[in-house]
Amino acid sequence: MAHDHPVVPRTNEEQDALMKRLKRIEGQVRGIANMVAEDRYCIDILTQTASIQAALRQVELQIIERHVKMCMHEVATRQDSTDAYVDELMGVIARLKK
Repeated sequence: MAHDHPVVPRTNEEQDALMKRLKRIEGQVRGIANMVAEDRYCIDILTQTASIQAALRQVELQIIERHVKMCMHEVATRQDSTDAYVDELMGVIARLKK
């Protein structure tokens, strides 16, 4: 979903850290696919899926933290947009908690 909010570009370090984590997750998913194809023990597969979920939560937290630090800075300078930003953030958090 696209938004018309101004976007502050990520630094190279932020981009690299996120991409490194996502590539690691991608490798874990491929590993699980191999485990399923090899008919590996269910508990071992579930352990790996839990690991991926935890890694994705860390990606989410990094993105939310940056959003709060960088993007929400605009809220402090524009009183008229405070409610919209807070509503957007709370909606995202609610979706992540499901």
